[in-house]
Amino acid sequence: MVRVVILGQGYVASIFASGLEKIKAGKLEPYGVPLADELPIKIKDIEIVGSYDVDRAKVGKDLHEVVKAYDPEAPESLKGITVRKGVHLGSLRNLPLEATGLDDEMTLSEAVEHLVNEWKELKAEVFVNVCTTEAFVPFEKKEELEKAIAENRKDRLTATQVYAYAVAKYAKEVGGAAFVNAIPTLIANDPAFVELAKESNLVIFGDDGATGATPLTADVLAHLAQRNRYVLDIAQFNIGGNQDFLALTDKERNKSKEFTKSSIVKDLLGYDAPHYIKPTGFLEPLGDKKFIAMHIEYVSFNGAHDELVITGRINDSPALAGLLVDLVRLGKIAVEKKAFGTVYEVNAFYMKNPGPKEMHNIPRIIAHEKMRIWAGLQPKWL
Repeated sequence: MVRVVILGQGYVASIFASGLEKIKAGKLEPYGVPLADELPIKIKDIEIVGSYDVDRAKVGKDLHEVVKAYDPEAPESLKGITVRKGVHLGSLRNLPLEATGLDDEMTLSEAVEHLVNEWKELKAEVFVNVCTTEAFVPFEKKEELEKAIAENRKDRLTATQVYAYAVAKYAKEVGGAAFVNAIPTLIANDPAFVELAKESNLVIFGDDGATGATPLTADVLAHLAQRNRYVLDIAQFNIGGNQDFLALTDKERNKSKEFTKSSIVKDLLGYDAPHYIKPTGFLEPLGDKKFIAMHIEYVSFNGAHDELVITGRINDSPALAGLLVDLVRLGKIAVEKKAFGTVYEVNAFYMKNPGPKEMHNIPRIIAHEKMRIWAGLQPKWL
């Protein structure tokens, strides 16, 4: 059994919860889950035991009721779980939502203690962070992080950073836990959190789940690099109509996402080709089915100039939610293996910006094999 707590009960979390329960009930095939039936921990072994949010319209409501707003066919098995109050630290600013959080009522140290006590009651094992994309500043040093918490620096910390710190404290007290960071805030790439995790029996996966256009761009760039074709320029953008794309209209949040999406270029090509890779805009009628476009110009043999133009419409939230079904199970396996800190072999396949900080993006087919070997599975393509 894997006991999961969700941090941020928005679109991704709700599709994850709904799809998970449907698969467990035999109503859906596990398409979009890379390791579907291959891990020793099965999908039916995943149990959502807690959910947290800071939208006043969701806090205190039954999880089934909240999920139903995103999926009218929300399974009845989601009833009986109450969406609890988390921390926001201004994460909902400029969004048409009314925020309510523990940080409005108490200090950060008190909020951390409150969360840890609730998680002990829930007997949580894996925490999935799918909060709204944040504007953030990494800490780099563990002492600076601990100081910011102790001094109640609500202006310095983000919700994700507080959650990661709280999960580390919880893991140290109960003997182990995993934190899956599916958003761009640097956690697996911040030495402060990796150091804290190693000494706290915490596993961190991150940062920023790789779905849609980014892994496709990585695969195309790897293809060109392997054939020694020189890339002249890259343009890739996404337009969507869900809450996360609305949040990305905020300049600082957009910068956070842009960094994780752009990190693949130099990592895979070995040089920093001119590029524009951004989550570009919000168009409400698109809803969760985002529009992606990619244009890559390159030089081939005898100076020939070739171009690739790719467009698509991709359901944004299901693409990430399917990966989470793997990541929560891999998190439990990592804790059992005592792989505390962060696990590059997992991050390189599932994340846009794979931690730790000194590591880089690699072709996804290679990352896939490394991940499988780490998980104790037979390689597929080697």
